[in-house]
Parts: sequence; C-alpha cells; structure tokens
Amino acid sequence: MSKEYNISVIPGDGTGPEVVAEGIKVLKKAAAKYDFSLNFTHYNLGGEHYKATGEILPDKALESLALSDAIYLGAIGHPDVKPGILEKGILLKLRFYFDQYVNLRPVKLYEGVNTPLKNKGPEDIDFVVIRENTEGLYAGAGGCLKRGTLDEVAVQESINTRKGVERCIRYAFEYCRKRDKAKRLTLCGKTNVLTFAFDLWERAFNEVAKEYPDIETDYAHVDAVCMWMVKNPEWFDVIVTDNMFGDIITDLAAMIQGGMGIAAGGNINPDGISMFEPIGGSAPKYTGKQIINPIAAIMAAQIMLDTIGEQKAASCIEKAVIKVLRDDLKDVAAGKMGYTTQEVGDLVSENL
Repeated sequence: MSKEYNISVIPGDGTGPEVVAEGIKVLKKAAAKYDFSLNFTHYNLGGEHYKATGEILPDKALESLALSDAIYLGAIGHPDVKPGILEKGILLKLRFYFDQYVNLRPVKLYEGVNTPLKNKGPEDIDFVVIRENTEGLYAGAGGCLKRGTLDEVAVQESINTRKGVERCIRYAFEYCRKRDKAKRLTLCGKTNVLTFAFDLWERAFNEVAKEYPDIETDYAHVDAVCMWMVKNPEWFDVIVTDNMFGDIITDLAAMIQGGMGIAAGGNINPDGISMFEPIGGSAPKYTGKQIINPIAAIMAAQIMLDTIGEQKAASCIEKAVIKVLRDDLKDVAAGKMGYTTQEVGDLVSENL
C-alpha cells in the first residue's frame, strides 16, 4: 500500500449509521482499487450514548480523534434529547476544537436528478459555497437576563475577527483558482445593514482580491443571493460568506440540487483534521427501515478523499454516483429510490 490513513467514524443518531455503512463500503472498494489503506475507528457518540452516560463529547474522545487524518460523520440529533445539546456539544465542539474554519459545500445538479427550478439543468447548477465555520453568531457569545419574565433580554453576538474572516476569504480565492471554471468569487453579505461586521468582510475581501488578479470578484446581499440562486443559479461559481448566512443559503442550495439525499459537505482545516458529513439530519422516523438515500454520505466520503489527497479515487466515486443517479434510481427521496439504502451502496460500489 502506498499510503495509509486513519479515519475516525462517528455514525451518530437515527439513520446515520445506515448511510455511513454504505459510505465505508464504497471507501473500502475505492481504497483497494487505488492502492491505499483506510483504518477506521468507530466512536459511539450521539443521543443514545448521552442518554445512557450523560456524556456528550468527553475529552478522552477528543484526544483520540486528534490522532486521525479525517473524521467521517453520519448524523447528530435525537428525538429524546433537547435540540441544541448534541448539536453544540458534538458538531460545534468538533468544529471549534479542530479549528475547522471552512465549511465547504459543493452544489451540483446531476443528470437524472430533478430540481424544483423550472427550465434549469445540470449545466446551470454547479457552484460551491464556502462558509466561515467557527465565528459569527455561532461562536456562542451572548447571554440572557431575567429569563422567563416580561423583562427578559437575550443577546447573541456575531464575532468576526480579521484573522478569521481573511483566512476564510483566502481559502475561497485559492479554491476558486483551483476549481478553474468561471473563476468568479462572490462575497455574500449584508453591508447595508450589518455595517460593522460586513465592512470588515468587504475590506478584507477587496484587499485579498488584489493578490488574485485572475479571479473575477462580485458582491451580493444575502437576500439577493437567495433570489438569484433560484432565478439564475448559473451566475454563481464560488460564493464566500459568514457562518449564519452560509448555513441558510446552503439549505436552499441543497434543494435546488435535488434535496438533502445527495447534499454533502466538509468542515475543513487545511492544515489539520477535517470532518465530512451528509447535510441531512438523523431522520429518526426512518431509522432501521433502509429507505434513506446514502448518496449524500457517499459524496461526503468522496469529498474526504479529495481533501486528503486521493483525487483519483474521489473522481472515481463521483463518476460511479453519476452513473447510478442517471441510470438506476427512480428518485432521490427517501422511500422512492426503487432500492434499499444498502442496495444503493452496492450499486455505487459495483460501478467504481
């Protein structure tokens, strides 16, 4: 074997373990085909573990995860656990602990997948959203006074540092250059209202842009981005934005590329450990039914291979997914595929 990688696996809650199993199946096949080795270490983290032990993400798990080359995540979210506990305690904690300051979201409509946009096809929907991932409103700054009274005050602060903003913007320029398509980078913000935060974003964007004369730059308010993403998605090549806006527009993007069943992304630290996951939630009502589409989890695995340097294997997985979506699946929605979760994984694996 030419290279060996240690992959930490957090299957998580609900249907997470089902789709992760198919992703691992495809990863093993790709590794064998392209002569590298993947060592998987599984971590029992999520709702059931929290209910049984009271632990969310213990320090010993973080220390162990720190030894991996990448983290592969299924889904987080349990119906018996109050919303926010697992999400903050696992997802956000991992992003902050490993300084995964970029959320990378490819948005691509594949042949055979329906989009709700009229008269739009694969040639129109092919862009990438790069979202700042460790600052903004999700940094956790703020507090609450006089909770539960008529005088209650809740404050949630958006934290934007020059370092955090600039490194995300610089990553976006580099990614746009490497992608080498339209070579156009759009800053998505709200400079007319959020005048402090996005003044910083805009100044950093314009200053860094001087180092990339080959990249065309553009700016659009977040509300305009939402409108144009629906009306003219072909206008976009790469979009860079802050944490909150990125969270919102990537869900809209997932819908125009066909739905959560095929949307995947990565939480990236270019110099450290990155984490890869399907965009959809844990879908607890479908647990054990083998009807969830695993393509998003498989594409998360594909992004992982591309990020750690196994581009040939990553390209092979994408080509197999393209073939399965075009020739085999009736639909990408849960229960409408014409195949079980496991059978879809088998199809992709067989087409590598």
